[in-house]
Amino acid sequence: MKNKYNIEKDMRYLELLAKTFPTVAEASTEIINLQAILNLPKATEHFLADLHGEYEAFQHVLKNASGNIKRKVNELFGISLRESEKRELCTLIYYPEQKLELVKDTEKDINDWYHITIHRLVAVCRDVSSKYTRSKVRKTLPSDFSYIIQELLDERSEDINKAAYINVIIDTIISTGRADDFIIAIANVIQRLAIDQLHILGDLFDRGPGAHRIIDLMAQYKHWDITWGNHDILWMGAAAGNNSCICTVIRLSLRYANLVTLEDGYGINLVPLATFAMEHYDQDPCTEFIPKISDPNSHIDEKTIRLTAQMHKAIAVLSFKLEAQLFDEHPEWNMQDRKLLDHIDYKKGTITLGGKEYALTTCSFPTIDPKHPNMLTPEEQDLIKKLHHSFSVSEKLQKHMKILLAHGCMYGIYNNNLLFHASVPLTDDGKLKEVEIYPGNTCSGIGLMKEIGRLIRSAYQSDASNEEKKYAIDFFYYLWCGANSPLFDKNKMATFERYFIAEKETHKEQKGNYFKFRDNEEVCDYIMDSFEVTGDNRHIINGHVPVHVGDGENPIKANGKLMVIDGGFSQAYHKETGIAGYTLVYHSRGFQLVQHEPFTSTKDAIERGTDIKSTTQIVEMSSNRMLVADTDIGKELRSQIADLEELLYAYRHGFIKESENRK
Repeated sequence: MKNKYNIEKDMRYLELLAKTFPTVAEASTEIINLQAILNLPKATEHFLADLHGEYEAFQHVLKNASGNIKRKVNELFGISLRESEKRELCTLIYYPEQKLELVKDTEKDINDWYHITIHRLVAVCRDVSSKYTRSKVRKTLPSDFSYIIQELLDERSEDINKAAYINVIIDTIISTGRADDFIIAIANVIQRLAIDQLHILGDLFDRGPGAHRIIDLMAQYKHWDITWGNHDILWMGAAAGNNSCICTVIRLSLRYANLVTLEDGYGINLVPLATFAMEHYDQDPCTEFIPKISDPNSHIDEKTIRLTAQMHKAIAVLSFKLEAQLFDEHPEWNMQDRKLLDHIDYKKGTITLGGKEYALTTCSFPTIDPKHPNMLTPEEQDLIKKLHHSFSVSEKLQKHMKILLAHGCMYGIYNNNLLFHASVPLTDDGKLKEVEIYPGNTCSGIGLMKEIGRLIRSAYQSDASNEEKKYAIDFFYYLWCGANSPLFDKNKMATFERYFIAEKETHKEQKGNYFKFRDNEEVCDYIMDSFEVTGDNRHIINGHVPVHVGDGENPIKANGKLMVIDGGFSQAYHKETGIAGYTLVYHSRGFQLVQHEPFTSTKDAIERGTDIKSTTQIVEMSSNRMLVADTDIGKELRSQIADLEELLYAYRHGFIKESENRK
């Protein structure tokens, strides 16, 4: 018989594989198992973007699986339960600990309630677990109740012979006082199984108060990834020691009166900044720097607002000085024109931009020497030194940055979907643009993304050369505001103009060519081709630029080839976009875009059973249900099957001997 495998070439690998599957029986069993998995329905993927610190809303979307749990409850119980009962059941699944406390305060026959509720929860759990192998479900189960939940999931009360068995299990759970613990456990299992893979398309930070809590929550999940956004990169740069990033992180926090993440989350000491600001800006009204407060429930007194504005201006001026020094140090960035303090006539109170003179809204700059506007005062040098130290020694901040590095990248390709936060820089004719990363070193498209990703990681590597590491740390700021940065892709960041110039024409930031071409199907196909994204149903999925639904903008572009899922998750964007964010759901039947209305509060959700009101738009549905075989995991499983079949051939033709003792 002709050898259809190159056994001699693969012997070392097959010998290693044989240690895991030492007999024909075990290798055959694994092939059967993998072939069966290929025919399971594709698990559900969720895509979210631009969370901007909105922890409560994000947590709720995770808990309700973007409305997926509510949909399953409706399908399972239909008209057999009243709407109020289905709502109560959903709330119990989302917030089991808190809801149980409320139920026990009002329920007269708690044992009867336990019995009915556990049956219902088991039914929901059985439904959400039906896409997975028993092995995968088993790994999700808490050790305390693993065996019991498996038994309840495998048996059905319709089976008369097993009905008594199931009832006894539930009765015993109740009689031994474990009902609360069991309900909490199975509710958490339902939440986890409702979402198999979570993709976050960047921008966890800024504006909202809970970015640190979002990362704490994500650290508990196994299957998630993030494509870094410009705001994530800003914080990563600050944690790595980039002083311009540090100032900008603080400036944005003060701009939105949100110091929770900085102070409570990461223990950043802002007392030196407050002291400096009160000393130098005591007589300055700092009108341009009054914080933007988007939370209607926020109660900040006038004294705090005044101090926040002073700190805001102090850190902004320091930031303008530091970035100018950085632009001088890196002329290859072509950003010297953004050294705007050089363009001010401090006597006249004007600035000249593009050959035109504009009056400044204020010319109160007590820390600026007009002859050397970008030079730090001794007090500013001392201040940035203290702030730098505070960021570098924050254990939790450094830990969270490592989590973002471990789960993150500049782009991702999952099941024929190309994910990145903002853009791929393009030329005026829609071709990939060559971008200079290092002096004399240019790249484009996927090469650009890979090189930036490598550079970001080198900023955190102890074995990187001092020169490379320093450049990598500096480059974080270019990624934040550089014209050719795939995370920014605008001609300028008009921060100074928005603060100090009334004329709106100076505030305009011209978007890069990607945003001009992203509704062009041919260009989207060209980009996906360049990233080697294949398949009939392939897509680009982005965030970064909020979709103005209220103005009639459609998040689905390029004839369905591109989806923009930044709908304004942050409260600061709600008035601008008209909604409160999107979740893209990709299940075995296809894509659904879930449009969310603002989340009231966790308290309302628990006490009143309120849920995020969501509208589901069918983006792309398939007549044939997608299977695991149709996914990236399916490709990997087929490869494993091929390897195991080669091992079987090696066993049966004497190339390798079976051994019960190999393990």
